[in-house]
Amino acid sequence: MRLQLPDSESTEALGRALADTRPAQAAMHLQGDLGAGKSTLARALLRRLGVEGAIRSPTYTLIERYPIPEGEAWHLDLYRIGDVGELDFLGLDDAVATLWLVEWPERAGSALPRPDLRVELGMDGNGRVARLAAETGQGQQWLARLSATAEFAALSSAPG
Repeated sequence: MRLQLPDSESTEALGRALADTRPAQAAMHLQGDLGAGKSTLARALLRRLGVEGAIRSPTYTLIERYPIPEGEAWHLDLYRIGDVGELDFLGLDDAVATLWLVEWPERAGSALPRPDLRVELGMDGNGRVARLAAETGQGQQWLARLSATAEFAALSSAPG
């Protein structure tokens, strides 16, 4: 599934739509170059799930944890990981997250849960493009729910 995101508001709209349609327990990998909109999308998703106050980028902390109605969302940014062994210090073995949002997942090898949904963001002229791919059956259902929303219809008809 490919979407044109002409501005940051459309990236936020995609985040909100993903929040509205997500499974109760899910993992999403966010990929793309610096400035592609990964954190913008994650913040909009978390805000839609009811996270109040500051939603900090985990660029330096590597992980930020947020209470959500169904449990806890973990937002990871693994850009600064030099070696998969560094993940041992994050306490991922005791994983109790109901939602994983992982930026730069390729730096973790196989140390992370398999994503239900992979979102690749990239620059496209003055805007961005998002490619969404289901990696599990649950991810396929997530994409089906997403494609049935009004926000998705608005995004997929956006000029691009």
